[in-house]
Amino acid sequence: MPTKPTPKSAAADGPLLLAFGAHPDDIEFGCGGVIARETQAGHAAHFVVCSRGEAGTHGTPVQRTAEAKKSAALLGATLEFVDLGGDSHMEPKLAHTMKFAAIIRRVRPRLLLAPTIVENQHPDHVTVGRMVRDAARLARYGGVAELMKYKPHTIEQLLFYAVTVEAEPADRSAVLMDVSEHAVVAAWTAAMEAHASQAKTRRYVGLHLARAKMHGVRCGAGHAIQLFPNDPLVCESLATLGRAARQF
Repeated sequence: MPTKPTPKSAAADGPLLLAFGAHPDDIEFGCGGVIARETQAGHAAHFVVCSRGEAGTHGTPVQRTAEAKKSAALLGATLEFVDLGGDSHMEPKLAHTMKFAAIIRRVRPRLLLAPTIVENQHPDHVTVGRMVRDAARLARYGGVAELMKYKPHTIEQLLFYAVTVEAEPADRSAVLMDVSEHAVVAAWTAAMEAHASQAKTRRYVGLHLARAKMHGVRCGAGHAIQLFPNDPLVCESLATLGRAARQF
């Protein structure tokens, strides 16, 4: 079996971001602006997509795969697909979690992005989010037999993104990422538009840009995207803290 390539733009110790998505468009719709901002700042990003949209009403798996590749390239990210049983057939299995943990060890990111685990959304999103959370922990343990091919790796932070409004957690505060720069919004918009097959059902691009504008109003920015930390953020100095979102 051929080995998966290490992201070409990664530094010696891996990229800043490793983002997981259940479906070919999840990362772009949920946090594409964040990806664009980081890659345009010179930080490497790698996507792991866990299906090819096999159960979708619109778009064939071949088309969805091509759209995902185009979209990732527009965001400056590298991409790989993993098989977890297909769209709408994902189950929280230990074997899948180990597969994620092996990817984390191979890519060696500082930060992980994954779908939130709020129940009221596509079940694949919840399943992937939970397995990424568990995989991040398993990737640290040196004695896991299934992971011996790669050295243990500890991430700095797991951040969840919400693919839909309903997926935004009500029980935790968000980190608001300012993605207002014109080049960032342009790249994000182009990446979402690359998923042309999905525009046949809803105005997804307008929806996600409107969400970002609303969150931007909250914090005095043109556009902002919410991310939800799995664990408390640690700062070394008060001087490194960003400003609060309250603008009213």
